[in-house]
Amino acid sequence: MAATSERDGIDGALQRARPVKLMIFDVDGVMTDGTLYYSERGEALKAFNIMDGLGIKMLGQCGVGVALITARKSRAVELRAANLGIAHLYQGAEDKRAAYAALLAQLGLGTEQSGYMGDDLIDLPLLTRCGFAATVAAAPEAVRQRAHYVARAPGGHGAVREVCEFILRAQGALERAIEAHLQ
Repeated sequence: MAATSERDGIDGALQRARPVKLMIFDVDGVMTDGTLYYSERGEALKAFNIMDGLGIKMLGQCGVGVALITARKSRAVELRAANLGIAHLYQGAEDKRAAYAALLAQLGLGTEQSGYMGDDLIDLPLLTRCGFAATVAAAPEAVRQRAHYVARAPGGHGAVREVCEFILRAQGALERAIEAHLQ
């Protein structure tokens, strides 16, 4: 099981994950390990984890929408979002609050129906507004203290999958998602 914030404990985190209808992820440090590689042409290259991708697909198959809100712009992120069927992609969102508010309004959701996973101080405005806040163990203490769930797996190496499975477990849908792969 994962580490959880002392403020809510595991039961509190499960309770907060139950009503989530939309899970939003940051990219760098969450979907990737936060390392940026630059090609000779100056393009930023990113590596994504295939298991994280399946976790995102499992959320979608169980009725939980997925969105990405990131401060950086990257063609690689655009391609990864398309590959995973993520319809809601906000790149270059220096004020993540505006993107978050627009997304919730567009989908007609309340904050308690949304979750967010971020890893740094820039993510605090969303982590403190959403119903279910998740982060990675390498996040600064100020971020970990405000999260309901702290993944043990590192960003870019299974943290997203861990959070996806946690949400599905909270909603009683994890076994159904697993069984879909047994057929």
